[in-house]
Amino acid sequence: MMESDRPAGAPSLPRRFPTTRWSVVRAAGRTASPESRAALESLCATYWSPVHAFVRRSGRSADEAPDLTQAFFARVIEKGDFGNARDTLGRFRTFLLTAVRHFLANQTDYDRAAKRGGGQAHVPIGPQAGDDPHAAVEPASDETPETIYEQRWALTVIDTAMARLEREGAGADDPRLFETLRPFLTGDDGASYADAAQVLQKAEGTVRVAVHRLRRQFGQCLRETLADTVDNPADVAAELSYLLDVLARRHRGSSLNQP
Repeated sequence: MMESDRPAGAPSLPRRFPTTRWSVVRAAGRTASPESRAALESLCATYWSPVHAFVRRSGRSADEAPDLTQAFFARVIEKGDFGNARDTLGRFRTFLLTAVRHFLANQTDYDRAAKRGGGQAHVPIGPQAGDDPHAAVEPASDETPETIYEQRWALTVIDTAMARLEREGAGADDPRLFETLRPFLTGDDGASYADAAQVLQKAEGTVRVAVHRLRRQFGQCLRETLADTVDNPADVAAELSYLLDVLARRHRGSSLNQP
C-alpha cells in the first residue's frame, strides 16, 4: 500500500514492522531457522557494498577485497552467533561493522578464509566486483574505513528504498514520470521543476504536486527499508535521522573537495 492510499488516521508504519528481518535473525540465536537464514542472506546481499567498501578502505587490494567480502558473509551466515549479540548491536549496520572489524583483525582466519572461499558452502552474496554501483566512487584520502562504510551504507539504503518504491507501483502508469522525478527524491542539485514540466509537458504546479506525493511514498519506503535492519520498530526514526546526517556530512565533504 502506498502512503497516498492509506486511510486517514491509519498508523504511519506498516503492519510488518513489528517483525523485522533482523529481529527474526536475532531471535533465532544459535539455532538458526530456515526463516532466519533466509532473512540474513537477504540482508547480507543487500549490504554487500558497505562491507566491500570497508574491506577495500582497510588496505585490501581491489583483487582480494571481493573475495574477502564474500568469505566474510559466508562466515557470518554459517557461524554467526546472534543470540548473544549485545544490545548495542541491535542495528544490523552496527553488527556488520563490528563483525567485519573482527574478521579482518584475525589475520589467521582471514588468510584461511581467503584461500578457501570462507570454508563454507557457497552462498551467493552481493554483486560481482564490477557490478557494485558505488564501487567506482573514490573517497577523499582522509576518510576512515568507518566513514566510508557509513556512507556506502546510506547510499545502499537509498538504492534499496528506491527499488522498493518501484516495486510497489510508483510510475507503473507512466514510467517516464517516475524517471523524470527521481532526481527530486535523491536531492540532486540539478533537479528543476521547470525542466521536469517541459519534459513531461505538464504544468509546473502539477509537477510539484507529483513530486510531493512521490516524496511521501519514498519516505515510507525508506522507513520500511530501515525497519528491516533494527530489532525495535521504535529505532526506525533514529536510524532515519542518522542516515540523513551521514548523507549531509558526505555532501559537505564532497563540496569541500570540489576544485
